[in-house]
Amino acid sequence: MMTDASRTLRTPRAYISFIVIGLLAGLLSGLFGVGGGTVIVPLLVLMLQVDQRRAAGTSLAAIVPTASVGVISYAVSGNVAWIPALILAAGAVVGAQIGTRLLPRISQSALRWGFVGFLVVVIISLFVVIPSRDAVFELGWINGAALLLVGVGTGILAGLIGVGGGVIVVPVLMLAFGTSDLEAKGTSLLMMIPTAISGTIGNLRNGNVDIVAAAIIGVSACSTTALGAWLATLIDPFLGNVLFAAYLAFIAVQMAVKALRSRRR
Repeated sequence: MMTDASRTLRTPRAYISFIVIGLLAGLLSGLFGVGGGTVIVPLLVLMLQVDQRRAAGTSLAAIVPTASVGVISYAVSGNVAWIPALILAAGAVVGAQIGTRLLPRISQSALRWGFVGFLVVVIISLFVVIPSRDAVFELGWINGAALLLVGVGTGILAGLIGVGGGVIVVPVLMLAFGTSDLEAKGTSLLMMIPTAISGTIGNLRNGNVDIVAAAIIGVSACSTTALGAWLATLIDPFLGNVLFAAYLAFIAVQMAVKALRSRRR
């Protein structure tokens, strides 16, 4: 038996909303190497009043096909570091489990303010460090171990505050590992696929995924992800940093607003 909330997600307006959300998420996913969850989740909540947990679960499921198309788009031009991405993904899967277990014990408000501070530092760094398009990631024992730690940290944050890996991994690969902006984005998208699949399996068990919505959003996103990846190759690295900084600033404002609201309650 369908609830009132379920019926509202099976109307023509809802289907059109899913398509619009997917098109926008796909474009940003390809352009910045992110999963698109920072777009999908708030728009599902604002436009269709979807429950926050269900919106997050639906978003994660939609990211699987979106990221897959993005990886192919970046791989065609040789901008995916395959082994580093798998190391990051392995760490992220473990970290996500740790994050979900820590969730009841840590203040969400403090976490959000800490993440806002991290984003501010990254935004400033993006105007100082301009990645070279010729830079190539050379994997060694030391930076391999560092990648694993970054993956674990990314997974923990994803489990604690629902932040997608691309927002963390892309700037860290560029600023800390000296990776080109394009390779950082392609590698980030590949890392997300096993992480998103793992999370989606858990969300399906808990009934936190709207499969129809995820399918429509995912397919719609696939149609613009390649366009976003192509635009990323045309944009000058400095301009790419400026646009990515603006995107991160948008996320930082979202987090700050959530932190302020939770304090008032």
